[in-house]
Amino acid sequence: MPARRFDAQRLLLARREEGLKQSDVARAVGVSAARVSAWETGRSEPDPEKLPRLSEAVRRDLNVLFPREGRPDLKDLRADAGYSQAATRKLTKTSTAGPVAAAENGQRRLAEEYEPRLADAYGVSVETLRRAQERSFGHDIPEPDEPEPADVSPDDGATLPATLEGKITYLLEQLPDPLSDAEVAARGNDRTGGQVLTEELVRGLRTGAVADVSDEVLGALAEALDTTRFFFRSGDAGVQRVIAETLALKDQVAAIAARGGEEEGLSAELLAFINKEVAKARAEAVAHRDHPTS
Repeated sequence: MPARRFDAQRLLLARREEGLKQSDVARAVGVSAARVSAWETGRSEPDPEKLPRLSEAVRRDLNVLFPREGRPDLKDLRADAGYSQAATRKLTKTSTAGPVAAAENGQRRLAEEYEPRLADAYGVSVETLRRAQERSFGHDIPEPDEPEPADVSPDDGATLPATLEGKITYLLEQLPDPLSDAEVAARGNDRTGGQVLTEELVRGLRTGAVADVSDEVLGALAEALDTTRFFFRSGDAGVQRVIAETLALKDQVAAIAARGGEEEGLSAELLAFINKEVAKARAEAVAHRDHPTS
């Protein structure tokens, strides 16, 4: 099952936003300040069981700071409770961590006597523990109270319009401030350093009067609308995900900037994080274009 995603920049920003020193976080987690520095610079990553204490140290929700997609297995439950695998021998009252290790690796299920002890330590019910164990054995069963998947409609942003004009309209609606056709053209030309777009061309693309355009035009239009030209060439779910994440990032940045109110604007660390995420989104789109089936 997917482990929680550790992001060095996200940890660094959270610590600085709370006005904490690396030594403060180190004391809370029980490691050295040098270790925290290594985590924040990406030289190493913390063990999964340290993530809960890290999130508490920087006063962030665990699921927000270190999100995980998918349902937890036994290893995830243990890590979220802050236990190393070696520490579980005290929970099972055995001489080694073998019983837990075997179950987490999908080799041998837990003895029934161990289940209530581990469930109590992990802060879950025995039934939840058993469902997590099944996932460790490759059976991704849902939780009993898990809602049924909702039907996806264009209004919730998960399904994008199929036509070029529809996609342009969709992107325009995501912008915090409305742009005219002339403003879109000027913005695209400024960001690409050329004279590719005109007000009339943008209007024709937006209304559907112009449909067949070059990659150069789509590239300038994408720059104007904070996306990638591959968005206009594909309706694939993978590209949709990249675009949705990019737009969500843009909205979060706008909210942070508005909340900060500092004359200098966004911090260097936040700008570095933004640039990294946008570059990653664009790289994913390029990779998807070049290797659509990989």
